[in-house]
Amino acid sequence: MSLLKLIGVLLDYPRDELWQHGPELLAACDDPALAPPRRQQLQRFVQELLDSDPLDAQARWLGSFDRGRSMSLLLFEHIHGESRDRGQAMVDLVETYRRNGFALDARELPDYLPLLLEFLAHRPEAEARDWLHHIGHIAGMLAARAAERELPHAVLLEILVEAGDGKVNLALLRQRASEEARDDTTEAMDRLWEEEAVRFGSDAPAQDCAPPRRSPARPSHPEVQP
Repeated sequence: MSLLKLIGVLLDYPRDELWQHGPELLAACDDPALAPPRRQQLQRFVQELLDSDPLDAQARWLGSFDRGRSMSLLLFEHIHGESRDRGQAMVDLVETYRRNGFALDARELPDYLPLLLEFLAHRPEAEARDWLHHIGHIAGMLAARAAERELPHAVLLEILVEAGDGKVNLALLRQRASEEARDDTTEAMDRLWEEEAVRFGSDAPAQDCAPPRRSPARPSHPEVQP
């Protein structure tokens, strides 16, 4: 299992079958591309995940990534928000996948980070590094917020930043994250729903530009066809 594939699996919603592949996941942590301290951190993350109860791990994932927008693993959420540009960006990314033989299920959201990492795991190293460089600021901000919230997933996101040449200033992003208002509290989420419920007119997003959020209960991703 490649490093990017491993990071994508670990960032994804932890389905029950993940616990059946513990030895494979631990073996994949011993990647020579990682410095020894990073390997140890990754192994610790995997071991703690495997030692946890699946239901508890799933609940923690939902609480970490499915509440509010600031920790969303949908990349275009951080670039386009709910603007109309998001729809075209989705179309363009799907076309990129198709041109390279990567078939998506009809329910897939193409900008879902674990899905992109699965795609990049099958691309040439230089190409994958270039993609990671372009999303480095998003990965860095997610890493900073994860660290601020003391989420163990911070190490996964920091590894992605480093894999994209690591030129993102994580210290600066952590400072910014520490100054942000949390959007995953009950009060913040209630306010968000109230604001969206009364959005009308030309500023309201079109239905086809705001696809539903990806269900964590989706089957495993399709493999890239050679």
